[in-house]
Amino acid sequence: MLMKRNGAVIPLTNGREELDVLEHAAAIDTPMRADAFALSPEEKIQRIERHFRGIMETLGMDLADDSLQGTPKRVAKMYVNEVFNGLDPENRPAPTLFANKFGYKGMLVERDITVHSFCEHHFVPIIGRATVAYFSSGQVIGLSKLDRIVKYYAARPQVQERLTEQIAAELKRVLQTEDVAVVIDAEHMCVKLRGVKDECSSTLTAHYSGRFEEAEVRTEFLSYMKK
Repeated sequence: MLMKRNGAVIPLTNGREELDVLEHAAAIDTPMRADAFALSPEEKIQRIERHFRGIMETLGMDLADDSLQGTPKRVAKMYVNEVFNGLDPENRPAPTLFANKFGYKGMLVERDITVHSFCEHHFVPIIGRATVAYFSSGQVIGLSKLDRIVKYYAARPQVQERLTEQIAAELKRVLQTEDVAVVIDAEHMCVKLRGVKDECSSTLTAHYSGRFEEAEVRTEFLSYMKK
């Protein structure tokens, strides 16, 4: 049996496997309402501006002050056009693939991709680095697209575990291979600025699949991550 999801054909051997794949795919999707795109970006900006103005006024801030009066609009535009533009599937990067005519058989590793995201629990920044790697299944991807895939999924309210799995799933879909690794090391402002206020900790998450589940291959990959 075959299942097609997001353009990728996934072979399924039995009903239990089909259910497992569907459950995993649903689990890593960003929670969105069915009417998430009923409003245009401009309408969303107007609505967020109005709501954020109410938040600031509730906090007792004087929006007549020349430093504050434009803040609701600035925040609304930042949310829709910048830091959360990964919520819009229209912004999903289109892959640029090339034939692996040079016969490169080693792993390709892209290190230290900047991650700027926002914690979905407190809406404060997550800042870190991602390293991604893959083995070619016959094609190679333009290097900038690896960065763009990371940045697209980071540009939404996130938890780091989901972000890691979303990047891995997209790399598998685009590259048509299970031989993918993703590691993210990030600092969470919800830990640094509030609550426990731990300024020194960082969070590391990893996804290994295909050949990267082999101990020797994983050791090689991890050696490339060292400076």
